[in-house]
Amino acid sequence: MAGTGNKKPHAETLAAQALGRVDAASGALVPPLHLSTTYERDRDNQYSKGLVYARPHNPTTRLAEEVISALEGGADAMAFASGMAAAIAVFDDLKPGDHVVAPNVMYWALRDWLGTKLAGRGVEVTFVDMADLTAIEAALRPGRTRIVWLETPANPLWTITDIARAADLAHGAGARLAVDSTVATPVFTNPLADGADIVMHSATKYLNGHSDVLAGVLVTRAMDEAWDKIANARTSGGAILGPQQSALLMRGMRTLHVRVREAAKSAQKIADHFKDHDCIDRVLYPGLADHPGHEVAVRQMQGGFGAMLSLRIRGGESAAIAAAARVKVWKRATSLGGVESLIEHRASVEGAGTLVPTDLLRLSVGLEHIDDLIGDLEQALDFDTV
Repeated sequence: MAGTGNKKPHAETLAAQALGRVDAASGALVPPLHLSTTYERDRDNQYSKGLVYARPHNPTTRLAEEVISALEGGADAMAFASGMAAAIAVFDDLKPGDHVVAPNVMYWALRDWLGTKLAGRGVEVTFVDMADLTAIEAALRPGRTRIVWLETPANPLWTITDIARAADLAHGAGARLAVDSTVATPVFTNPLADGADIVMHSATKYLNGHSDVLAGVLVTRAMDEAWDKIANARTSGGAILGPQQSALLMRGMRTLHVRVREAAKSAQKIADHFKDHDCIDRVLYPGLADHPGHEVAVRQMQGGFGAMLSLRIRGGESAAIAAAARVKVWKRATSLGGVESLIEHRASVEGAGTLVPTDLLRLSVGLEHIDDLIGDLEQALDFDTV
């Protein structure tokens, strides 16, 4: 995409115009949907267009990858059939005796996989409080630690990790730093610029933003051997994102910045409104000054603190579940990052072994009117009207 004068276009422009690509054959401004699973060879038996078969190659998927790579400032990106598929691909090459450091409280499905499936392959996994840089440093095994995985803000306590400091620690031990930046999105944080080697997104969430695509994305800082191994794993495992899902993902990314910024503004207002509420023990949101990671978030997150927050309900688990049962505008559902606002009792979802407090309700703030969202929570917390 050509910029204005010698200036590179802003991220908002890159996303809204899908890098400014216009279909050469038709002049269409919306990228065409390529459904073919195979491609014709040249007469000399070569593939001069670079496309062979759908498992590693699809033009529609490739454009979505190029857009998210540009938004993250990466060297390349790969789209996967789910966020879990993307995350697991980062660990695919690890061998028995290798070591991983990961957050104590993080996206539950991946934490469970790390602690069972990956550990079952003979890979040592150490879970630590990623807000504590001293704990990260103490957990590292120089020469053995291959990957430091962090999530910031981390689900569902919205723990903040200093990416730049964590990158220095990881690299000092010979490890790579991978960051799940699903909640921050490239609107608020670019982990590669802070020293991360890999950025992961569950593209099901904010990148798509409409709760109608299951997808994951990895973005790399460098085209290196580790990236080649991930690419080979995706090809051999068949985990590429299909073209129809890629087209929907691309459509969602065109409005990424306006959606995420508006939702984050509402999240801040909800956090401010309920921080001193009689029925709430604590609001967990990085945009509040009393959040333990607020100072790091101010430095690391540019322009907002995301659209996820949690409420710890006075009265414990039963009161939290009762409040969730009474909402009318908010929807009781798992997931996050869509245009509709969601609420869930997270400990119930995670089940046995969860480290999430049982009085916690996780909120994904959407695009409804802020007065409707606050009013609905107010009536749900008014137990005197039961």
